[in-house]
Amino acid sequence: MDRESAWQLVREYVSSEALRQHMLCVEAAMRTYAAKLGGDLEQWGLVGLLHDFDYERWPDPPTHTREGARILRERGVDEEIVGAILSHAEWNHDEYLLDRPLRKALSAVDELCGFIYAVALVRPTRLDDMAATSVKKKMKASQFAAAVSREDIARGAELLGISLDEHISNCIAALLGVKDAIGLGSR
Repeated sequence: MDRESAWQLVREYVSSEALRQHMLCVEAAMRTYAAKLGGDLEQWGLVGLLHDFDYERWPDPPTHTREGARILRERGVDEEIVGAILSHAEWNHDEYLLDRPLRKALSAVDELCGFIYAVALVRPTRLDDMAATSVKKKMKASQFAAAVSREDIARGAELLGISLDEHISNCIAALLGVKDAIGLGSR
């Protein structure tokens, strides 16, 4: 599957602009980590773009990810992409271990991208001039973006073997590269 086909699939299954923006954020972060970790930029980008495409129709575990996997397999998508998408859900960890850089990266960036996006929405300069310290300060405010797991964010940096500051900075840089596409350009 190429990127255009993946985007068509997203448009077919996802009506929420916020969810589409999240998927674009994760795609950008995955491409950043592919470059850093020697992965295939296109493959890693597709994983990020498609990881939640089934969420609107099947939001509950374990159908979320598994219905998407079924659809992707029916369309002949590479099993490495399907397995990576399955691996990002806790309920699939027994079968789809976080044992490969691609899977680790998806698990690491998913929650963090959502959190950075939320932080950007409350800042006058949005993503511009955002630093890891700003994100970490908001992480301490338990009521801010309360649905985002701070534990998953910290675990993501550990999975990648880097500091939390570096991980946050990498994801901020990735999102800056697509800020207009994700609705976080200048006001």
